[in-house]
Amino acid sequence: MKTSILIRKSAGWLKLSRPAFHSVGLFPFILGTILAWRTERVCDAVTGATGMLAVIAVMLSTYYAGEYSDYQEDALSRSMYRSRFSGGSGVIQEGIISRRDTLRASIIALVSAGCIGIILQFGLDTGPYTIPLGISGIASGFFYSIRPVRLVARGVGEIFIGFCYGWLPIAAAFYIQAGYLHPFVHWMGVPVGLTVFNVILLNEFPDHPADQATGKRNILVRLGIERGIALYASVSVLSWGAAVCAICAGVPARALYLYIPVMMLPALIMVGLFMRKDTNRNTLEMLCGLNIAVNLGTTASFAFALI
Repeated sequence: MKTSILIRKSAGWLKLSRPAFHSVGLFPFILGTILAWRTERVCDAVTGATGMLAVIAVMLSTYYAGEYSDYQEDALSRSMYRSRFSGGSGVIQEGIISRRDTLRASIIALVSAGCIGIILQFGLDTGPYTIPLGISGIASGFFYSIRPVRLVARGVGEIFIGFCYGWLPIAAAFYIQAGYLHPFVHWMGVPVGLTVFNVILLNEFPDHPADQATGKRNILVRLGIERGIALYASVSVLSWGAAVCAICAGVPARALYLYIPVMMLPALIMVGLFMRKDTNRNTLEMLCGLNIAVNLGTTASFAFALI
């Protein structure tokens, strides 16, 4: 009996941690590490691995805080619309793990990320901006959901997440290896960040009815579905332009050849949204999955181009 409970709890924590979604933060970090190796011929394995642990800890703190804070919205969303991209993990709602334990885990992960930052800056001598970079990610992730700040309910949370999963991990990875920020960090960080913004925006579509009902004033609730679709299209076009600008700024041109297939995906998603295919649950879930592929593909195109 105790063994089955332990297995159930362990499976619950694994589900709550959303390991598949860690790729969205780890891929840009790897890109920054590759950039450091490509431009400065530096790649310290211990520093890189320690930095990745910090990124994972920040993401865990963010995900746990979100599950704790969005309990009501997620419960309603899951009763209205079940999707892999909305309604949270459902672990708290199913009684597998308590809300209190989830909040404690978020704080532990947050403190762990801070301790790792101290090790990086003072133990591995990665530079004076290591901790400030880390704090920007920790604070943005934790307060994305946690009250009273709750960035997601102020209409700016999506922007902060775009920053934290776009420019920040690329910059942090490069900085802890090279000790400064190469201009390519900024050029590549913009298109990656814009695609992350769109990931969050599109993932709000399945949750929209529940978010409206519970007063969660995220950007989609503030704009409405029609304007939200227009915003998605606008940001997609901006991401294309930003990727081309990155190549014009000196990022290897072969990135464009790798990026062209990726560009086709948001075009397909836009067609689906303008045709209001988002009203079909299965189609919307497919569009959300393709949207994550856009983000990962954008990061991968730059990474392979550098390699």
